[in-house]
Amino acid sequence: MKEGDSVAKNNDLAQIRRDVEHLVGEKVRLKANKGRKKISVKEGILEKTYPNIFVVCIDGGYNTVRRVSYSYSDILTETVEITLCDNEKKIQAS
Repeated sequence: MKEGDSVAKNNDLAQIRRDVEHLVGEKVRLKANKGRKKISVKEGILEKTYPNIFVVCIDGGYNTVRRVSYSYSDILTETVEITLCDNEKKIQAS
């Protein structure tokens, strides 16, 4: 691993975080790779961002609300894909 590699990764994470922060309050679609060919697709409202994670509020049906959190590195490693529901804009690592 070169010295510049970690700097590029930090810049990517910072950019992903800024992109996600702009979506707070918006309806998003999460596509998460759960391993062993299992993929979970859920829609919810991006509720809050924190320094290392973001939280999405998902309507679970039957008057229940579920909150799931993911890290920004999940987007960087393509474990999670976020798509804005209105215009199908994707947040991804550059």
